[in-house]
Amino acid sequence: MATAASHVVISSSHSISRLSPFQLCILDPKSSFLSCTSTRRSQALVNGGGGGVRCMAVETASEAAKTKKAGYEIQTLTGWLLKQEQAGVIDAELTIVISSISMACKQIAVLVQRAGISNLTGVQGAVNVQGEDQKKLDVVSNEVFSNCLKWSGRTGIIASEEEDVPVAVEESYSGNYIVVFDPLDGSSNIDAAVSTGSIFGIYSPNDECLADIGDDATLDQVKQRCVVNVCQPGDNLLAAGYCMYSSSVIFVLTLGKGVFAFTLDPMYGEFLLTQENIQIPKAGKIYAFNEGNYQLWDGKLKKYIDDLKDPGPSGKPYSARYIGSLVGDFHRTLLYGGIYGYPPDKKSKNGKLRLLYECAPMSFIVEQAGGKGSDGSRRILDIEPTEIHQRVPLYIGSVEEVEKLEKYLS
Repeated sequence: MATAASHVVISSSHSISRLSPFQLCILDPKSSFLSCTSTRRSQALVNGGGGGVRCMAVETASEAAKTKKAGYEIQTLTGWLLKQEQAGVIDAELTIVISSISMACKQIAVLVQRAGISNLTGVQGAVNVQGEDQKKLDVVSNEVFSNCLKWSGRTGIIASEEEDVPVAVEESYSGNYIVVFDPLDGSSNIDAAVSTGSIFGIYSPNDECLADIGDDATLDQVKQRCVVNVCQPGDNLLAAGYCMYSSSVIFVLTLGKGVFAFTLDPMYGEFLLTQENIQIPKAGKIYAFNEGNYQLWDGKLKKYIDDLKDPGPSGKPYSARYIGSLVGDFHRTLLYGGIYGYPPDKKSKNGKLRLLYECAPMSFIVEQAGGKGSDGSRRILDIEPTEIHQRVPLYIGSVEEVEKLEKYLS
């Protein structure tokens, strides 16, 4: 029924035949046409009463969602993880572990941003197991990371750059995942407010390390079991990622099915999905090496670098970009293509990057994005660690660029 004022008619299948239920119809008094919209597609066209009924079909909500996203539609890291859980990609325990890591990264991001204000710049006065001076933020970030993982209740063993040996987590209730991490990569850049980051990798649960320390087990025996369980090749990784603290706080994650990036929105205090299924370019014209060590390098590597600088027929040499933070240099390489390298030299026979919690997680990420990680001759993910803080050379980036370097070094 319509009134002169509103010219609106609500029809049902009982009042007008061949129309879908619950249609909203607008009456045009000049033409005597009734324009109707429906929540379901309708092809009806009914004439009668000296006028006509013209019905316009509209898409359902689900169909519209496929073609266009709502302007205010956002997806948080937590929501995305729950979808992966529902799809059977990960279980509830791993969801909690990754959420705990993201919480640690949020806390560290605040500490990094306030480092100068909170007197967290400079050296702590201690030396870590690798013989490196610990920055104040190294120590604090390690504590933040460790606490978030311990109190998640789903972590069995944690191994950190700042810890001498892996730690068995007593607060574990289930899950018992093994998490390896560098809590603050590139901390030497902190005082200059340059990009830093956190790197992590997650391995399968393993109950062997969670021994009951009593009369039949000594602490050294438990630690030894932890070391054995943690020393797994990168090919065993279930998940890996990093968080970069820069102009934006970006959390990059792979669960073994593509690479996804989440950006921290300070308004919501949440990581929001900003890039899906990231693919590294097959080739690139950027290289990131610390050329200050050039004279200490092998002749084959020198020849490779020299050739990159040669303009050649194109007249355009490669561009050199080096931040000095693995996370920062890697993130740029992931997006733009090219190659990042930390080679061995006369001072550091195996380079300076750690296999377990730097090279392996980054190589897992780059392979999921279609790139490659190598030590110059072997795939990084195939290397079996023999010690927690083992160092290896690393060349990582676009497939064509890494394979080109391997030819020079062969």
